[in-house]
Amino acid sequence: MDIAWFRKKKTPRTPVEGKLSKVPEGLWVKCNGCKQIIYQQEVVRNSNVCPKCNYHFRLTAKERLTSLLDNGIYQELDSEIYSIDPLKFRDHKNYKDRLRDYKERTGLNEAIITARGTMGGFPIILCVMEYRFMGGSMGSAVGEKVTLAIERCLDESVPLLIVSCSGGARMQEGTLSLMQMAKISAALGRLHEKGIPFLSILTDPTTGGVTASFAMLGDLNIAEPRALIGFAGPRVIQQTIRETLPEGFQRSEFLMEKGMLDLIVERSEMKDTLIRCLRFMVNENLPRRSTEPGRLQP
Repeated sequence: MDIAWFRKKKTPRTPVEGKLSKVPEGLWVKCNGCKQIIYQQEVVRNSNVCPKCNYHFRLTAKERLTSLLDNGIYQELDSEIYSIDPLKFRDHKNYKDRLRDYKERTGLNEAIITARGTMGGFPIILCVMEYRFMGGSMGSAVGEKVTLAIERCLDESVPLLIVSCSGGARMQEGTLSLMQMAKISAALGRLHEKGIPFLSILTDPTTGGVTASFAMLGDLNIAEPRALIGFAGPRVIQQTIRETLPEGFQRSEFLMEKGMLDLIVERSEMKDTLIRCLRFMVNENLPRRSTEPGRLQP
């Protein structure tokens, strides 16, 4: 018996204005680790770490600076240095246009911020890479800013900290970007000879020419949990060696197990850990800056 004749057709309801309220944009965030939808303020209160699975969200360079330095105060250095287009490079877009777009998008001139500040009262020079600017790639300007930071550490006898978050050398500058690897490594060699500490903090991701140069040359190499660290990507390596890679390959825990890292530190504990390292590595007899500007601390 056909009873379809009395079935009512369902018509989609249109929302009535004033009855349904819009969810404000940015109120919720999806975790890339556990794929859960989380209240964003809860993530922010937890140092931008997922409270459910401990996934470490990326921080901007400015957020990293304020979280690490005393009172979040720093003096930016060499902000007038930025990349140009020496090779007149073009793929489907001019390199010059890309640079302009990223400057507008991030409010920065380059993929790194170098700054002077204090950490636990210790004066330091800090370099923080910005992944939002062309994937934190290292071009001539990034290499120059890092080298100038190292030279300031040599002149002032203060420790150097570099927070890496990068896809590697910038292909749009060709050999000029690759030269920065040797340039920075040579400057770090002089820093090592003078006995000035260099702490390298590796975050997700740290890859390519950055990993192959200064990121792995620290007196202490410290990483955040589950950070992707490597030179070439896992897929490229697997195709090259024609072997199945172990689980967790190129993550900080795997590198720690193989002796390539010294510490893996939770973001909430990073500043305190770095201060303890500086206290151990820096001569306590030298005068230290107070957190208050213009004062010295014995």
